[in-house]
Amino acid sequence: MKAGFEIAIVGAGPAGCTLASLLRLRGFDVLVFDDDKRPSLLVGESLLPTVVDLMRRLGIEDRVKKFSTCKPGVAFVHRGGLRLDFFFPEKTLGKTPNYSYNIPRPEYDNLLRTRAEELGVTFVKRRAAVEKGDGEREIRLTRECLEATPELGGRQPKLLVDSTGRARVFARELGITSKRGGRNDVAYFAHYENFDAESSKDGQVVISVQEHGWSWRIPLPGRVSVGMVLHKDVAKKHGATPEERLESLIESEPILRQAGKGRKRVSEVMTYTNYQLISDRGHGPGWVAAGDSYGFVDPMLSPGLFMAMYMADLLDQVVFSAGRKVLDRPEALARGFAKVEKEMLDWHEAWANIIEYFYDGRIFSMYEGGSKMSELYGKYALPHLMERHMTRHITRMVSGVSTRSRYGRGLVAFGAKHLLWETEPPEYYAVR
Repeated sequence: MKAGFEIAIVGAGPAGCTLASLLRLRGFDVLVFDDDKRPSLLVGESLLPTVVDLMRRLGIEDRVKKFSTCKPGVAFVHRGGLRLDFFFPEKTLGKTPNYSYNIPRPEYDNLLRTRAEELGVTFVKRRAAVEKGDGEREIRLTRECLEATPELGGRQPKLLVDSTGRARVFARELGITSKRGGRNDVAYFAHYENFDAESSKDGQVVISVQEHGWSWRIPLPGRVSVGMVLHKDVAKKHGATPEERLESLIESEPILRQAGKGRKRVSEVMTYTNYQLISDRGHGPGWVAAGDSYGFVDPMLSPGLFMAMYMADLLDQVVFSAGRKVLDRPEALARGFAKVEKEMLDWHEAWANIIEYFYDGRIFSMYEGGSKMSELYGKYALPHLMERHMTRHITRMVSGVSTRSRYGRGLVAFGAKHLLWETEPPEYYAVR
């Protein structure tokens, strides 16, 4: 076995395994540290159509299909009764597939690792220990870690990649600060049998705006993932344990209580907090962060796993497409990483922008106003054509196809200003 690796990736989540696979396809020698400790459930079970393109590049879509549910779109249901159904028409998404998948995350993550192994990536079952470096290595593996990893032959890799997710191991070691989002929510979720997802089409994800916070229902094979997202202070009033809180929240919300009247919980209850964070710096001499280690966004529109895998793909295309020689050119690496970071910042800003329209209620008010104008003026009148045009662009934005489109973002801003015609105010529809 060859000792010594050009690149070591710390963490074997979606970003790490995707990047490792893409690097092997370019001929890089890659080692991945994986402590093999994963929770039984993970946030990120509903994917965007743009992820399917990445699945195809990795050659795994047929295998994903076997353990997943096809996702044709998403619905947003308000506690007042208004419902918005977004589907993925083929013509609307262009060359992007007009579907996606709802996935059991452990199976999906395991498949990404299996695919990386098939491509020749070396995995070691070990938690990597890092420390501050100097000069060309701002961070490095500790001596103890090198000695415990004979695959490295006692030599530091030329590049370290932080793919430790929300643990953000490198950033914490280096004292790199971050920017958090404005919300202070907590999520409780579990898998249930006999819970009605209330999908208009099989596999459709349903997001409901509740009396407090919002909920998701994600159809999976044989069960439904049900989650509640709300302010921490409200959650504390519903019991002392995650199990008590989730059950109490379901019972307290009319939409969920009716849908889950015959429910049977078949998994543990998981808790997640702090959904919006971006590191102030995602790279430095000898290292780069990928996926959630750099930043993560609110889960309402399911962008998380796409953002993690897309950042890995972007690093591959922008930086590592130059070949192995780029590892010996620190200035070229820094320029490439800076370019990736700039694009990812734009992605984060775009997602935060469109998600806020759902949180503050404007998306519901626009839909109500557009529907009323269409009914009043007829389906061939200009107002109806405007409403269809806007719906098309919102669908493209929430699917990940054109989330960053300046035109789309401007169009939605225009609609929020001019389509609120005899509607309930956005405050009525807002997530509380």
